Amino acid sequence: MDASDFDFAPAHALGALVRSGEVSPVALMERSVARIGELNPLLNAFVEVDEEGALREAEALAKRIEQGEEVGQFAGLPLGVKDLENAAGFTTTKGSRLYRDNRVDFDDVLVERLKQAGAIVVGKTNTPEFGHIPFTDNDLFGPTLNPWNLERTPGGSSGGSAAALASGMVPLATASDGGGSIRIPACYTGLYGLKPSHGRVPIAPRPMPSWLSLSVYGPLTRCVHDAALYLDVVAGPDPADPESLPAPGLSYVAALEEPLPKLRIAFNETLGVTRVQRDVLREVRAALDAFAAMGHEIVETSDTIPEMGGWWARVSAFQSLGLEWDNYSTRHDEFTERYVRQLDRALDAGPEDFQEFLRRRGELVAWTTRVFDEFDLLLTPALPTEAFGPSGPIPSEIEGEPANGIAYTYPFNFTGHPAASVPAGLTDAGLPCGLQIVGPRHRDDLVLQASYALEQARPFPALPGSGASILERRQQP
Repeated sequence: MDASDFDFAPAHALGALVRSGEVSPVALMERSVARIGELNPLLNAFVEVDEEGALREAEALAKRIEQGEEVGQFAGLPLGVKDLENAAGFTTTKGSRLYRDNRVDFDDVLVERLKQAGAIVVGKTNTPEFGHIPFTDNDLFGPTLNPWNLERTPGGSSGGSAAALASGMVPLATASDGGGSIRIPACYTGLYGLKPSHGRVPIAPRPMPSWLSLSVYGPLTRCVHDAALYLDVVAGPDPADPESLPAPGLSYVAALEEPLPKLRIAFNETLGVTRVQRDVLREVRAALDAFAAMGHEIVETSDTIPEMGGWWARVSAFQSLGLEWDNYSTRHDEFTERYVRQLDRALDAGPEDFQEFLRRRGELVAWTTRVFDEFDLLLTPALPTEAFGPSGPIPSEIEGEPANGIAYTYPFNFTGHPAASVPAGLTDAGLPCGLQIVGPRHRDDLVLQASYALEQARPFPALPGSGASILERRQQP
């Protein structure tokens, strides 16, 4: 293989080539760090890179392979770690000036399991401050740009990981989702992103575990097979995460090869809370037609869900304020103004607010229970628009009418259901858009199977090609 062939090869295929000895992990890492050096000054996907350390690890792995040692499924794969997550020897800044010097000496369980499978951490990827907005920009490192169009965001909060994957810098990166932070960047960059069931992947260690039960770790990848393999590697309980689920008792990769039964599928165009950009809806409906062509029953519904967006912001702000109270009370000026406004909202939250939040969350859970009593899957657009500007704002209107730019993702963080963004096609501006597939509780396998079936029937749009073509986008208006 020519080194340029590594750039967009599936992670599972690269791992197999490394294990067989056909591709050297050193050559793979050299190509990755060269591409980061070429493209990162433009895209700002990585905020820290350890080229020397990554190459040393690749050389050590090459010797182990030469000696006939067994190595993992992700052997030699360069790995980007989102800067909300911990990787030993790297700084976890959380996108905040407060943590600019927070170099850690431990791995999160997620990172540890990926490393045990052979992945090599090459660097940390950009995220908005504390991951609290759906585009990737912060005062410490600045905005990350979308490889499809340098005037657009790759989304957030896993936008650095998305830009790194979509531009071919690395074949593997971590991501997390507390309101859409895997699915939003997946949609905006033409990747596949799965928010697994809550607790499927441990979030640990943490000195103060979350109590809202919204955030999950999950795969953000260039194909569904890679996501299934990623989940095979990282899923399973850990005693440091009290909410982690038992081992799934199956292989998600093996599940992809099982025939998909005929399904009864609900499609809701707006969830009753937003409009949809016309060309986005065109592509989403084309993806929906692909399921109909497979023989599945499609039923259009018009339910209106309890709107949670404002309540998510108010109540999650209270949790965020608790986590950062020491800094808020002593180093207030080091937060960005945008995040201070978010934290300040918590100061006005009272028992009535919590009661209303809990009531609406209960209504939403009851609604999803009714949906999955009647249907096997729920489909919606992943997002109602194409990608917007690198520093916002989030779209608040579509075609002159009020809209909610991220309406479809966060409801399923409140309910805990597995939900994926699958590439659906390209808008008139040549930008990716996505279809969201939501599955019954704990049926991550079914969401992956349905995603894989759609990928086979309607192949994902090709990612932005060579480094030269991405660099040429600098000239686009």
